Amino acid sequence: MKFLFAVAFIVFGYAPNLWAQPKTETKIAFLADVHLQDLYGTLQETDFKGIVNPKNGKHTLLRTMDAQLHSTRIFNENYFAFIAALEDIAKRNIHIVALPGDYSDDGQPIHIRGLQKLLDEYERKYNIQFFITTGNHDPVGPFAQPAGKDDFLGEGGKRQPIFSTAGIYKANTKGENPLVISPDISKMGYEGITEHLHNFGFFPKKEYKYWATPFSSYNSENYSLEKAIKESALAKRVYDVAPGYTVPDVSYLVEPVDGLWLLAIDGNVYLPKANANAANPKAYRGADLGYNNVLTNKKHLINWVQKVAADAKRLGKTLIAFSHYPMVEFNDDASPQIEALMGKGKWQLDRVPVEDVAQTFADAGLQIHFGGHMHINDTGIRTTIKGNTLVNIQTPSLAAYIPGYKLLTVKPNNIFEIETITIDNVPDFDNLFPLYEEEYTYLKSVNAKDIWNHDILKTKSYHEFTDFHLKELVRLRFLPDDWPTAFKDFIFNVSGYDLLVLANTENNITAKELLSSKNSGLWKSTEAKAQKQLTDFNLKAKDFKNWTGLDMLIDLYRIRSADVLALQDITPKRIKEYQLLSKYFKPTIDQNNNDSLKKSVGLFFSILDKFLNGAPADHFSIDLNNGKIKEIK
Repeated sequence: MKFLFAVAFIVFGYAPNLWAQPKTETKIAFLADVHLQDLYGTLQETDFKGIVNPKNGKHTLLRTMDAQLHSTRIFNENYFAFIAALEDIAKRNIHIVALPGDYSDDGQPIHIRGLQKLLDEYERKYNIQFFITTGNHDPVGPFAQPAGKDDFLGEGGKRQPIFSTAGIYKANTKGENPLVISPDISKMGYEGITEHLHNFGFFPKKEYKYWATPFSSYNSENYSLEKAIKESALAKRVYDVAPGYTVPDVSYLVEPVDGLWLLAIDGNVYLPKANANAANPKAYRGADLGYNNVLTNKKHLINWVQKVAADAKRLGKTLIAFSHYPMVEFNDDASPQIEALMGKGKWQLDRVPVEDVAQTFADAGLQIHFGGHMHINDTGIRTTIKGNTLVNIQTPSLAAYIPGYKLLTVKPNNIFEIETITIDNVPDFDNLFPLYEEEYTYLKSVNAKDIWNHDILKTKSYHEFTDFHLKELVRLRFLPDDWPTAFKDFIFNVSGYDLLVLANTENNITAKELLSSKNSGLWKSTEAKAQKQLTDFNLKAKDFKNWTGLDMLIDLYRIRSADVLALQDITPKRIKEYQLLSKYFKPTIDQNNNDSLKKSVGLFFSILDKFLNGAPADHFSIDLNNGKIKEIK
C-alpha cells in the first residue's frame, strides 16, 4: 500500500471481464491461519485434563508462554480470537466463510474436533456455510503419524509433555512434569481431517448448486448429487506425487449460491524423502514451500484450474480461488534485497513463490486468489506477457500481529471490494494470565536463560498482546537467528540521529570511522549537512535521538506483517523520518567503496522503502472492467 497517497491506480493490462456478476452483493469472509488449539478439549485414554485456571476454575490445555513467544504464531489466545472473529462475521450477516488452511495446531484429533464443534455451532446458529482447504499444518503429512509436544503448561509452572504414543519422547525428570500419553496428540493425515471436517466443502452436499474435483468425470451440464457423491471418495482423489508415491489431492470446486464458484485449491505437495518407503507415514517432507513444488510435482492441478477458469467464463460464473499458499511474491518485491542483506533462505525466503507460479496461474485464468501461510497482510499483483493479471491477497492470521480477516464483497458490474477487518478487542484474551504467572515464577526460581518479558501480562487488548508477541519474537528468535552479526551489533548501538549523520558521509568514510569519532571535526561537518536536511524536511534532531536501531527493526517487522495497518502503532512523524533516511541511504547500495556495513544499512532502507510503497492492502476495490485497483478511505 502507498502510505502517502489516498488513491493508487494499477493498470492490470487485460481486456474487460465479461463474466456475469450477481445482481445483489455477495459477501465472503476469509480466515487464514487460525491455528486453533482447543483449550477446553478432552484428551482420550488419559486422566489428564489440563491444569486448573484459578481465574475460572476450568481445566485448561495450553502451551507455555515461552513456547508461543518463540513461535511465529500464538498458540493459546487465538482460541478466543477465533470466536471473536466468528461473532463479528455473524453480526455482519455474512453467510459464506472460507478458511485457507492452517486452521489447526498440527492436525491433532483434539483440535480438529474442537474446530468441527465450533463450525457446526455457528453454521447452526447463524446459517453460515464454511469452506475449508488444506494447509501445511493440516495435515502435516499425507498420512497419520505419531507425534506430541513437550511444551504444554503443567502443574507448578513446569512444562508438560504430551505425546500420542510411548517411546517417541525421552522424558526429562528435571524441569517438566511426568509424561502424558494420549492418541489425541497424534498428527492426522488427509483421511482423518476430511472425515471430521466432511461438511465444510471437502465433500458434496445437496445444498450446493455444483461440486467437483480435479478427478471428476462429469461437468456442470450433466451434474447430479449422486454422481458427485460417488466420485468424492478419498480413494478416487489421488495422484502420484513421485513414481510409486500415491497421495490424496482434496482440491474442489463448489457453487454455494447461484453464479458464485469458489475454487478451493489443495496446494500441499509432500515430496518423498530419498529412498523412503512409501508406506511409512514419515516418508514425506513437509509442504511449506507451497506452489513452487506444484509446478513440478502436481501438474494435473494446473490443467484443472485452466479448465475451471474456462468453464466459469463460458458459463458466466464469478470465480474466486483460495488456498493456503501465496501465488505472488509477498515482500513487495524486496526479496532480492532481503537475500543480499540477510543471506539465502533467511526471512523465510524459501517460501517466496517463483515468478513462474504467478505467470502460470494467471495464464490459466485465475484473476483473484486469497492465500495465507505467511501470517501477513499484503497484496501482490502480476501481469503476464499475454496480458493476464492475477491479484493475490494475503490474509492476515488471527494468531499473529495484526489479527484480522479479509472480507470480499462481490458487487454488480464486475466490482470486487476487499476490506481488512481487524480483531483488536477480544473478550477473555487475558483469561490465561494467572497460569502464565505460575510459569514465570517457576522460570525465575530456576534462573532460566532469556526469560520472556513479564510486561506482556499487562497488555489491555488483543491487538496490544499480539504487538508484544511480535516484539518478544524479534528479541528471542528473529534477532539471534536471522540477522548478520556485524549488522546486528551495529544497529543495537545507534540512534536514529546517528543514522541521519551517517547518511551524509562521503564515500571514503566508513560507518565505524564516523561513529568512533563523535565530537571530532569530521563528525561536526557531517552533522551540519544532516541539520540542513532536517530543515528541508521540517523535522527535528531531538525526534531522531528518541529512537534506536532496535526500535526501527521492530517497526520493519510490524510493517512487513501488517502493511498499512501497522500505522496504528507507528506515528506519521516516525514514518517521515524513515522516508528521509531511505532517500539518503539507498544510493549507498551501489557506491563503489569497501564499507559493507554502510551498504547493509542501505539495503535495509531499500527494503523498508519497498514495504512502505506496496499495493493497497487494507480497504480497496478491483474493477474487472478496466483492470484498476483503487484504495478506499
